[in-house]
Amino acid sequence: MRPLLLKGHERPLTQVKFNREGDLLFTTAKDKRPTLWRADTGERLVTGSADNSAMLWHTESGKRLYQWTHKSPVRAISFSPGDSIVTAATAKLMGQQAEIFFYRHTTDMSSVDPEPIMKLGGLEATATRVLWHPTSTFLISVGEDAAVKKWDAETGTLLESVRLHKKGINDAQWSASGEQFVTASSDCTAKVWDTRSLEVLKTFSVEAPVNSASMSPAADHVLLGGGQEASQVTTTGNREGKFEARLFHTVYETEFGRVRGHFGPINTVAFTPDGKGYVSGGEDGFVRLHYFDEVYFDRDYN
Repeated sequence: MRPLLLKGHERPLTQVKFNREGDLLFTTAKDKRPTLWRADTGERLVTGSADNSAMLWHTESGKRLYQWTHKSPVRAISFSPGDSIVTAATAKLMGQQAEIFFYRHTTDMSSVDPEPIMKLGGLEATATRVLWHPTSTFLISVGEDAAVKKWDAETGTLLESVRLHKKGINDAQWSASGEQFVTASSDCTAKVWDTRSLEVLKTFSVEAPVNSASMSPAADHVLLGGGQEASQVTTTGNREGKFEARLFHTVYETEFGRVRGHFGPINTVAFTPDGKGYVSGGEDGFVRLHYFDEVYFDRDYN
């Protein structure tokens, strides 16, 4: 499995994400340059930044269409199903409370109301990811306080809050069906949750913080990325730092593969929408795009 090595950032990666069709890859990093790989449609991209802004972009032209300004850094950003709403989660920092803002998104942004249509408050810590359920009826947020929260999308009511990780949650991603989601935590575990009940179904334990996790849309597989804390990278070799993408069987919770290549912690991972590969972004500033060999699909994992 020989990767495509994409070098377009000068600083550590913060997130990688495919569009729904899988023909576009979006990457963001601490270099303030959101990057689009293979741009051939007119889709839109929304980004959040430590400069307290959320920005809406036209992906084909690279033109900035709109900017929302906040009082603290934007840590998480997402579209609702149908793209009618943009949500921006701001950090608990600089004397500001953590909040999640809802903004109206339309085709013509020249006449959009800059004020949020709703705000979710009462967060004890910064939300690191906000996931809209495919039905648009509720959202899931995860945060630095290790809490998983479910919110009513229409009223903003907090429906449930569960804290089963022992340290902060760095990432959360849906399964293909939306019936489950996976969380990645600094407590060295990733967990698969039932979306409706918020019950933990599976736990995957490793020896280092887990920065990101993704569920395959084509197989019962979970991908984990992480490694030693970034502050300790200069004193640790590649193998010792656990800078590997690790593959687990979702049902049996057993590890069946590791992929090396990054020279620092892996900050973000995502399966391709067809499940035929995955992408990882690291503290080293590199994006590695992998497509699985045939043996991956022919192997008996039972």
